[in-house]
Amino acid sequence: MPIYEYVCMECESHFEELVRSEEQVACPDCAATNVARQFSSFAVHGAAKAPSSYGGGGGGGGCCGGSCGCGH
Repeated sequence: MPIYEYVCMECESHFEELVRSEEQVACPDCAATNVARQFSSFAVHGAAKAPSSYGGGGGGGGCCGGSCGCGH
């Protein structure tokens, strides 16, 4: 069963739900069934960035904030 991200169109709550095929999903906060499936930013970001960030490119570590002296 895949996990999908949803937003409730009634109360604007964001939530994740395990869903089987075309099962009806209800908001856990207000019980409304008027919900919209969202694109997962993890899936979009992870698939595009993972191959290019491994092996050979300067990667992460302590660079945030400029403390490493690399000029970023």
